Amino acid sequence: MLTAVAAAAAALTGLLFVAMSVAPRSAAAGQPAVIRQVRAASSLISFTNVLAVSLFGLIPNDNAGYAAVVVAVIGILFTAASVRSMVADAGTSRGHLVRQAGLVGLLLAAFCFELGGGLALIAHPASTGAAGIVCNVLGALVFIGIARAWELIGSRNTGIFASIAVLAGRDRDTADDDEA
Repeated sequence: MLTAVAAAAAALTGLLFVAMSVAPRSAAAGQPAVIRQVRAASSLISFTNVLAVSLFGLIPNDNAGYAAVVVAVIGILFTAASVRSMVADAGTSRGHLVRQAGLVGLLLAAFCFELGGGLALIAHPASTGAAGIVCNVLGALVFIGIARAWELIGSRNTGIFASIAVLAGRDRDTADDDEA
């Protein structure tokens, strides 16, 4: 499984770089630039997190728990820095902050589960439960990264409420409702 996940993460990371280089630089109307930056960074950190853990997990006789712990701590620090950046930005309204809460919460939960799974894997290298937690988090991070990249590049909200609104006939494609 790690081989497939590593290949997918590497491909998605490369595609994100290509997409960022050809995407328009202007932010969506009424949306602060910091929101776009957080979306881009969250996609990148999600993909590189998956890539790092998967690659270290492929090394024979190596414990992927160490890589999971390191990138989980980096992810938690990234999440804190993202919140700080959004709060410190004068153009970010309280509404934008509230709408970003879903992304922040989802990323923080994923990184915390990864940290716990990584620590358990270090303590008990043969634990299939700990390995399962780490692998499930890696899968979730791939989907989080894809959703954030789609919002970033496609300027389309992929959150559950926005998707339901589209199905119900309301146009929420360009809304900056950034729930996870």
